[in-house]
Amino acid sequence: MSGSSPFKMRLVHLDLKGAPPKVCYLSEIFPLFRALGANGILIEYEDMFPYEGHLRLLRAKHAYSPSEIKEILHLATLNELEVIPLVQTFGHMEFVLKHEALAHLREVARFPNTLNPHKEESLALVTAMIDQVMELHPGARWFHVGCDEVYYLGEGETSRQWLQQEPNSKAKLCLSHMEAVASHMRARYPTTTPLMWDDMLRDIPEDQLSGSRVPQLVEPVLWDYGADLDLHGKALLVEKYRKSGFSWLWAASAFKGATGVNQSLTPIEHHLRNHLQWLQVAGSVPADTLRGIILTGWQRYDHFSVLCELLPVGIPSLAVCLQALLHGDFAENVKARVENFLGISSLEEMSFRSEGAGSFPGSDILALVTQVSLHLCSSVDALLERDRYVTGWFSPYHRRRKLIHPVMIEHIQPQALSLLARWNALAGELEAALQRIFYPDTVEEWLEENVHPSLQRLQALLQDLGEAASPRQDSAGTRI
Repeated sequence: MSGSSPFKMRLVHLDLKGAPPKVCYLSEIFPLFRALGANGILIEYEDMFPYEGHLRLLRAKHAYSPSEIKEILHLATLNELEVIPLVQTFGHMEFVLKHEALAHLREVARFPNTLNPHKEESLALVTAMIDQVMELHPGARWFHVGCDEVYYLGEGETSRQWLQQEPNSKAKLCLSHMEAVASHMRARYPTTTPLMWDDMLRDIPEDQLSGSRVPQLVEPVLWDYGADLDLHGKALLVEKYRKSGFSWLWAASAFKGATGVNQSLTPIEHHLRNHLQWLQVAGSVPADTLRGIILTGWQRYDHFSVLCELLPVGIPSLAVCLQALLHGDFAENVKARVENFLGISSLEEMSFRSEGAGSFPGSDILALVTQVSLHLCSSVDALLERDRYVTGWFSPYHRRRKLIHPVMIEHIQPQALSLLARWNALAGELEAALQRIFYPDTVEEWLEENVHPSLQRLQALLQDLGEAASPRQDSAGTRI
């Protein structure tokens, strides 16, 4: 199954901090993951995990139940997909620290993203989260503890005082918390190895890394989602980590969610280039260095940001990237395999246009989202901002005063009604498709962000037209 891939483990990342799919969709998509070349999934639960007891407040409204978690693991086993859970334990703690009851554990009071590593309660909190997740994932060989983008570390009052003492440093502060979390994992779950994003380790000198216990406790995940990686720089970073004492490393690419915070369609060519570059990195380092690669599919940039590409929209990109990793390139025969897997007649990796729908689970959503993203806003703009009758006879000035030449209503109103009817019908179709896969809050959010604003502009135009067409009276009561 591995073909010529240098990555023995190929994990698909499910980011559940936005648009978490229903379990029924996972049952449809896991077989495709496996067929495309994945042999594992990294599940970033965030608030979708059914935390209990004092952690129950972390649950989202539609969090999975314990039985649903077990069903997900069963589905993964059926499809020979190894499951690695991910729980953030340092940075990206917004879903935890946004709660008033836990706000006192923030590194900086104003910002809920970073945990204060000085407080004993902080470590107790993250170990309790880890323990609850591990209870539902017995036998997990790896457990990802996050630790990326620990913004504002060292800027809290306690940290400032601590850093004034020699030989304390921000690197030491960072490593000490990582070591505490990983030590808990290793002590309590000796057969489970912690994984950790590597960005907070990159600038720490080699001697400081090797002087800590972190290299003996964790396997770092080197992530880079760009289309043009610094290949030489990556090789040097790998060498540094190996010299620091890390036995195994992982890579992390992206198949979606890394090219724009509000991106709605996935630029496949960007992600294909990212994976081809990672193949070059893997070919330039010793063969026993990289254990595997995680294909990240971010759903939000952070807990508070908008949704980026929905999972079904990113499936063609995932297919391209997995097959490229599996075969070591993306030649014509590999492209043909992807088209066959997806039921797409012609996959053009250079463009967004996948309007040929396809036959993969969720392909109807891709087709409808493509229509909305490429044509909804532009078609409304064409009417409201470039149509000569609207711009010439029903400008914002006219609309505020409800003034219009009666003949112009006959030019504008039918166009607006036709456009609104067309998009209302498509919006209804998309809403029904989304409801099959996602929970109500996701459906509401995506439509409100991407569809409703344009429809509301059309509705407002029609309302203004109706009011302008109605007989009115001046202040003296004379009909005008």
